[in-house]
Order: sequence, then structure tokens, then C-alpha cells
Amino acid sequence: MRTHKDLDVWKKSIALITKIYQISSTFPKEEMFGLTNQIRRCAVSIPSNIAEGSARGHQKEYIRFLYISLGSQQELETQFIIAKNLNYITENVFKETQTEIEIVGRMLSGLIKAVKLKMADQS
Repeated sequence: MRTHKDLDVWKKSIALITKIYQISSTFPKEEMFGLTNQIRRCAVSIPSNIAEGSARGHQKEYIRFLYISLGSQQELETQFIIAKNLNYITENVFKETQTEIEIVGRMLSGLIKAVKLKMADQS
């Protein structure tokens, strides 16, 4: 039986967490309870909501949690732009990581579409 751990988007978002933690560890100390904490929480929220949604018994619930995950991805993307604008990260780090964040978003959107199609086929 397949689980959330088999999903490429879950694996990619888990890898993204490590990168986000490494990058945000270089932020100014005064951001520890501000932007650093918020960016980390968003990153952790992405695979966490994928996992929670997949554990629910109904496709509608799964989709709802996937949308929450997508919202966290969008929030992470926004906060990463803020970090760049505050010069907490270099342009190169921004571009590379932003691309990974966007890929996770596209993967989530694709998964949502696939689950919706599966739901439609079952009705």
C-alpha cells in the first residue's frame, strides 16, 4: 500500500526543509522569533499537511489538506522574497531555492488535480 512517503512531492518538500533550515540559520539573531521561525514553520507545514491529508479516510479531506500545503508553499515563497529583499540571502541562493519552492508548488497543484480526477471517476 502506498503512503505519503511514496509521493515525490512529499520527498521533495522534506528535502526543502533541510535547505530552508540551513539558509535561515544565517539570518540575523533578532529574526529568530520572526522571519526565521515563520519560514521554517511554513516549510515544515508543506509535507506535514500532505501526510495528514493522506491519512484521512476521504478524498475531500485529502484535497483540503493539499490546499493547506499549497498555501504554506505560497507563504514560504513570499517570505523567501522578503528575506532576499532584506539582504538575508544572496541572489544565487534565492534563485536556486526559489526554483525548488516553485517546483514543489507545481507538484502540489498536479497532485490536487490528480486526486480531483480520481474523485470524479469514482462518482
